[in-house]
Amino acid sequence: MNAVRFKADKKLIQLIEKKLQKLEQLFSKIINAEVFLKLENSGKIKEKIAEIKLKVPGDTLIVKGSSKTFEEAIDQTIKTMIRILKRYKQKRLNIG
Repeated sequence: MNAVRFKADKKLIQLIEKKLQKLEQLFSKIINAEVFLKLENSGKIKEKIAEIKLKVPGDTLIVKGSSKTFEEAIDQTIKTMIRILKRYKQKRLNIG
């Protein structure tokens, strides 16, 4: 987990680890998972950005999401990654 220009608290790190376990339950052949958290200044509101990179056999899946809180950005990103991972898994089953 990489927090860019800030220090993530333990609750946030635990939330991310819990959410990543859902991905591992969905697809056991994940090679590596990286999470990047960033703060982006866009006017008066600081946008929270979460990005997940999953290395899977033969590919790297990347999803980015943003929201007012890191928790919402992570939830959004995990939901998107689950959809992509399901499609990836189905595609592998159809090929193999």
